[in-house]
Amino acid sequence: MDHSKMVAGKVKKPGKRGRKPAKIDLKVKLERSRQSARECRARKKLRYQYLEELVSSKERAICALREELDMYKQWCLAMDQGKIPSEIKALLTGDEQKAPQTSTNKILKNVKYSSKTS
Repeated sequence: MDHSKMVAGKVKKPGKRGRKPAKIDLKVKLERSRQSARECRARKKLRYQYLEELVSSKERAICALREELDMYKQWCLAMDQGKIPSEIKALLTGDEQKAPQTSTNKILKNVKYSSKTS
């Protein structure tokens, strides 16, 4: 039995459709694969470097926040004992030059400012 079909006056043979794959030299194909693998490893290395830097910066931020939290805890303990820390006294009296410039001072200034405006 003949499996060929007649389409628009032409005889079509059954089989795979589309273009036939070009015969690529095996050495060229292997070299392309190696190059692709090198590029993939380089991208992976860059990604890991970026992530390590990100983790490092987050760890530094966490340490700074822990130090700030410890400072606030000490202030609270001092106030519980009836003592007012010099930094808070300086902020409350308006002697901001005497108090060291910290992120706490900036935050407290913003709180003072926002409470005056509202």
